[in-house]
Amino acid sequence: MTAMTAASAIAAPLAITATGLSKSYGDKVVLDGIDLRIPEGTVFALLGPNGAGKTTTVQILSTLISANAGQAQIAGHDLVRDVDAVRAAIGVTGQFAALDNLLTAHENLMLMADLQHLARREGRRRAAELLHRFELTEAAKKPVSTFSGGMRRKLDLAMTLVGDPRIIFLDEPTTGLDPRSRRTMWEIIRGLVADDGVTIFLTTQYLEEADQLADRIAVLDHGKLVAEGTAEELKRLIPGGHIRLQFADASGLESAATLFGSATRDSEALALNIPSDGGIPALRAVLDVLDNASVKAEALTVRTPDLDDVFLTLTGQSHQSGTAVNSPKENAR
Repeated sequence: MTAMTAASAIAAPLAITATGLSKSYGDKVVLDGIDLRIPEGTVFALLGPNGAGKTTTVQILSTLISANAGQAQIAGHDLVRDVDAVRAAIGVTGQFAALDNLLTAHENLMLMADLQHLARREGRRRAAELLHRFELTEAAKKPVSTFSGGMRRKLDLAMTLVGDPRIIFLDEPTTGLDPRSRRTMWEIIRGLVADDGVTIFLTTQYLEEADQLADRIAVLDHGKLVAEGTAEELKRLIPGGHIRLQFADASGLESAATLFGSATRDSEALALNIPSDGGIPALRAVLDVLDNASVKAEALTVRTPDLDDVFLTLTGQSHQSGTAVNSPKENAR
């Protein structure tokens, strides 16, 4: 996560606001009146099951499609009345790399510079700078068709940065990447926020990605925002955390079990699970009870709900830890 504290995030100007944002296709409601307040210089992650409306949200906020109802401001500009100003302030990296495979990396960047109406000299300077930043200098003259998936995603993001946007929409930017390439992208995203003060609006199919990167996370389900907060705040919404005590023998387990009436036993593992929020006060209280009763535990572990649990509970979706929560394409666009 970025280094911005909760206090500074609250004090920061807002990069994106939305009120009552709605979108329907015939009888199909894709977005049902969502509200957003995203401070500048932060990473905001939007999670949701397949077809929840994440990509639709990005498309509306990036002016690609219009909402049926609601209002929004991007970088202080009205989404409807100031479309040109909004587009000048944003960059969009979609689910699939928007690259010309017949051109080289340098040529793709120069093409984007021309589309941004940069002077030729400035375009070359910006292209060279971005190739260096994304470690693509050695591949600058190679056709994009020869690039790996990770290289393509880096170049795609570099092209988004040619116009120096202050707000970047990243719609599932690491879909299909191997773990090493995904972590490289994470470092790049962190750098954009920490070094450049860019605001990132991230949709992702990887729960770990949101946990690692986002200052705040919202969960979208059936077009509605069902929860929003920091990763830790969301985890605290979900029951199931506990402190697990391991004992050397059955007598130690039995002695501890008499001290904690709400605990559950795992007799085979000689372990005791005590319901807890995992906080330091709760941990200290458990240790004090053991010390006062002269009961010794061989090991102690704290288990708190993770974003997998949050996602499962809030959306009712089947999800296996470590896998994606969405397919690369959403049903609802």
